[in-house]
Amino acid sequence: MSVGVLDVGCFSAHLVVVERDLLRPLVSHKVRLRLDRELDSEGAISSDGIASVCAAVLAARKKAGDTPFLPFATSSVRDSANADEVMRKVYRRTGVELKVLSGKEEARLSYTAARHWFGWSAGPMVVLDVGGGTVELAAGSGAEPERAVSLPLGARTLTRAGLTVQDMRAEVQERIAEVFPRDESARAVGCSKVFEQLARLAGARSGTYAPRQLRLKDLEKWIPRLAKLSVRERAALPGISRHRAQQSLAGAVVAEALMRVSGHEIVDISPWSTKEGLLLDLVERSRGRRESAA
Repeated sequence: MSVGVLDVGCFSAHLVVVERDLLRPLVSHKVRLRLDRELDSEGAISSDGIASVCAAVLAARKKAGDTPFLPFATSSVRDSANADEVMRKVYRRTGVELKVLSGKEEARLSYTAARHWFGWSAGPMVVLDVGGGTVELAAGSGAEPERAVSLPLGARTLTRAGLTVQDMRAEVQERIAEVFPRDESARAVGCSKVFEQLARLAGARSGTYAPRQLRLKDLEKWIPRLAKLSVRERAALPGISRHRAQQSLAGAVVAEALMRVSGHEIVDISPWSTKEGLLLDLVERSRGRRESAA
């Protein structure tokens, strides 16, 4: 039995349908969104933004065919000032009810994804996930994290706040230190596009299967460089996509702060994050139902 997930984020809506193997999806269909351009001064998504979400959901429903999929919205919708209105209009126009995951649940799913990617031999792990609206941290040594937290300190959030590098760094370090204990003995894993792009910027190889790491000393060199560059100049750098260029400096500062507070000089990069964690949950449930039926 195939299962699917529709991840409605700030920059895209991504439908993935799998049967058992996440590395070989049956369907992978992405529709570009730019919800960052559709937020007003109060943080509400415009009517054009809502229309683009509806169009993306309809396209995903057509692409999925008869396969059931779980549609969920990340912080770009969840934390918008008119989140209830957005989800209500999406349901009315498409017949699809968007789900909203809590930040803590996103942290758990990122941990699940990283655990499956690196395997049990990785030992205790600290999983760091920098999103646009929030950052998630989770830590543990088993199948489920022992600690999972989420804070509204994402790259887009801090960029919109207009903070200096020094203020961003101080804010992130202080708030994370209050809720997440330092653990240098665990393996640090970075999930999310932010960590992937920063690793690429620092010289790591591209490609899903290539082992990649991000080193704190490289971040310390790149942050002042990024601060001096315009958005257009950042977009020309390796690893920095055009639509993420504006928030790339904040993403780097947040990643650096996470590494410092958690006590890690090196972070291993996981290409799997919340979406894959949710798919793994759905595959496991589907397997359980098949075994019960047998």
